[in-house]
Amino acid sequence: MIALLALGALPVAAQVGTASPAESEPPAKAPLPAQIQAAKKVFISNAGGELKNWFTGGPYRLYNQFYAAMKDWGRYELVSTPAEADLIFEIHASGLYLSEQEEIPKFELAIYDPRTHVVLWALAERLDLALLRGHRDENFDRGMNRLMARVKELVQPAAPAATSAKPSPREAGTP
Repeated sequence: MIALLALGALPVAAQVGTASPAESEPPAKAPLPAQIQAAKKVFISNAGGELKNWFTGGPYRLYNQFYAAMKDWGRYELVSTPAEADLIFEIHASGLYLSEQEEIPKFELAIYDPRTHVVLWALAERLDLALLRGHRDENFDRGMNRLMARVKELVQPAAPAATSAKPSPREAGTP
């Protein structure tokens, strides 16, 4: 009886493993919440975290470095209160605890709508593991750079590729 049930499942299992080319295409890109691209002013919130004392720069290094990176980018005006903001960027650090000597740190960024308090988007960036403080600091900086690159990619998506079609003589300015 068990053998018959197992044989009966074979056609279903065989069908699950085969996909037509149309089914294997990635889904269409979902829309980005409009507030993220329309926003002009951002409040940066420090949600703290638990990175122990493994990095130089003290307990506020993540907030300070993220704030400086956002300011250098210049895409948004950084404001001092949530009431002034179109978006709230909440930065947070956490870590996957392995032992007293090992933890895999992670930066987490949540983008909130200050009016509804809804999370519009969230990003996370895991740092590479390192034993020496100097290497951990380098990994911290690399992780911050990757997080900022992802924020920029989210806010300023890549422009569509130029077509290779030649312009007509009229478009090219030739009579």
